[in-house]
Amino acid sequence: MKIYGDIRSGNCYKIKLLTALLDIPHDWVHMDIMAGATRTAEFLAMNPNGKIPLLELDDGRYLAESNAILNYLAAGSDLLPADDYARAQVLQWQFFEQYSHEPYVAVARFIAKYLGMPAARKAEFESKQLGGHKALAVMEQQLARTPYLVGQRLSIADISLYGYTHVAHEGGFDLSGYPAINVWLGRIASHPKYVGME
Repeated sequence: MKIYGDIRSGNCYKIKLLTALLDIPHDWVHMDIMAGATRTAEFLAMNPNGKIPLLELDDGRYLAESNAILNYLAAGSDLLPADDYARAQVLQWQFFEQYSHEPYVAVARFIAKYLGMPAARKAEFESKQLGGHKALAVMEQQLARTPYLVGQRLSIADISLYGYTHVAHEGGFDLSGYPAINVWLGRIASHPKYVGME
């Protein structure tokens, strides 16, 4: 299979981390989004939404959206619970990541890291801080109770949130006030099959 992505993107890195944890063989195809690689006719034929990551299966089918790809690749593994309620909790955290976390933490990081904090985007960057800290506080509450977001075991819920949380400082978020998150970050990074973002 092929994975089209940019390793510096949290949404793409999630997939890279999962493939490492599960020993999933694949070809990584680097996409330079700043150079318009996802806007070419060739790429848009594979994903009309023009976004990465994108999974290309051996049989020629495609799957987009990072959390959908995580669920597909983790099916049948220990990273996706078999219990219906626990699996729904995984989805709950993944929806939280896309609607309450990523729009703040990832966007602030994009403005600072990818765009170099242009003056025209500084107000937007600052406006993302409150929402980002609200999401981090929700995570902190859960991780103060359980070692992982869904109970006692690592799941793709953790991988989904780890993608941008572990680089939140690049978006201006000080994580020093979130002790449980910091312990959780260390717990994931200490996994024997862990791979970093770069």
